[in-house]
Amino acid sequence: MASNNGKDKSLESWIWDAACSIRGAKDAPKYKDYILPLIFTKRLCDVFDDELNRIAAEVGSRKKAFQLAKADHKLVRFYLPLVPDDPEQPVWSVIRKLSDKIGEGVTTHMRAIARENPLLQGIIDRVDFNATTHGQRDLDDDRLSNLIEAISTKRLGLDDVEADIIGKSYEYLIRKFAEGGGQSAGEFYTPPEVGTIMSRVLQPEPGMEIYDPTCGSGGLLIKCEIAMEEAAKGKKRTVAPLKLYGQEYIAETWAMANMNMIIHDMEGQIEIGDTFKNPKFRSKGKLRTFDRVVANPMWNQDWFTEADYDNDELDRFPTGAGFPGKSSADWGWVQHMHASLNDKGRAAVVLDTGAASRGSGNAGTNKEKGVRQWFVDHDLIESVLYLPENLFYNTTAPGIVLFLNRAKPKERQGKVFLVNASQVFAKGDPKNFITDEGIQRLADTLIGWKEEEKLSRIVDHAELKKNDYNISPSRYIRTSDAETYRPIAEIVEELKVIEAEARETDKELKEILEKIGI
Repeated sequence: MASNNGKDKSLESWIWDAACSIRGAKDAPKYKDYILPLIFTKRLCDVFDDELNRIAAEVGSRKKAFQLAKADHKLVRFYLPLVPDDPEQPVWSVIRKLSDKIGEGVTTHMRAIARENPLLQGIIDRVDFNATTHGQRDLDDDRLSNLIEAISTKRLGLDDVEADIIGKSYEYLIRKFAEGGGQSAGEFYTPPEVGTIMSRVLQPEPGMEIYDPTCGSGGLLIKCEIAMEEAAKGKKRTVAPLKLYGQEYIAETWAMANMNMIIHDMEGQIEIGDTFKNPKFRSKGKLRTFDRVVANPMWNQDWFTEADYDNDELDRFPTGAGFPGKSSADWGWVQHMHASLNDKGRAAVVLDTGAASRGSGNAGTNKEKGVRQWFVDHDLIESVLYLPENLFYNTTAPGIVLFLNRAKPKERQGKVFLVNASQVFAKGDPKNFITDEGIQRLADTLIGWKEEEKLSRIVDHAELKKNDYNISPSRYIRTSDAETYRPIAEIVEELKVIEAEARETDKELKEILEKIGI
């Protein structure tokens, strides 16, 4: 996304300089596994320096401040066992001055920091900077030295940068690597503007519990905290922070999410593991429920079977909904999110556009349409936002945001609010983006259910039923007089899933025929 913020730009330039300092040492998407832990450690060092200076102002010297912090770790948020020869020197200088066996030294220092701070164990000490593959260093000392020097050029103390340094660094690197390679090592990058719209529409309130079952680096959870704080500005009361909960499958990304939470000083818990098969947040043998749920699961996952749904012991997949077909777990994730909401809970999930329309208009039954119908008939869908094309890095398809509400106001019951934002974007290179004005316009429209020609419509359930439970805004709202066809990318994505579903049906039929000897 283009940014007019000069401060962000300098941050981005700094991060990219760091990435370029080791370019060629690893495949591009892997750079972050080295860069982000070092940026995180630099932040810890600089904040520790700030705390030491505060103590020194009271006791007379940094030397005494070091001694006091070592004797009583409670004086500082994180105690760093890095003591420069000259106590007046920055703590980071211990790492910066490494000149021999640098990879080994950095790894040793990170593990020492983790030992002193249980909260950082498994997070800061995951990466071996001295690792080898087939006898060859993955990141040699020369390049590692260049990286450390590049990171050293910016101070990351309490008054130097905003807390979102890890989140912004992560998002920026993922985006840059996606631009370079078309993909981002299988990771799904959620455009920041999409997360901002989701969080503003959900209107999280102080003290609420927010959950993301596929949390990545924690970006959507952080967006909810930011939205809550922005909405509470100027109000004469103490704002209780949100309690943030997430689960992430990839270990390195789980570590990034924890760094993000720590650096923001936010309350919550990030678990590791496969949410679909083994959700970690439970209470008294049942699925734990939350005030708000946000997610951007990988679209059209095809590795979950009907048995995964049938064997579920947490009542996530109700009778009448359940298995949406092998070729796409999109509505499986929606069911998990619905089951994770309390009685007044609301959710927002990013899905492939096909999730809104697949199966509608086809002769006969369709499992995915059946699940979609269940959600409409139970009046759980509050609104659907159709996004512009070419926002996401691993597809040109537009995507939708589905908003659920377990306690729709009486005046909105029996209706769904549809927004076709396909034209609300600015051209970017290589990807489009939604401007700040566009973000605010869409958020206000969705919150207020404001109908606007060629943008938004309130559609009652009878009309949805008449259209065979197609809930895609592009079906009901034309954005221009000349538009008569759906976007090609959307149709292609839909055809892929239909073909995969047909192959699965053929396979099942063949197995049945073989069993009965035909």
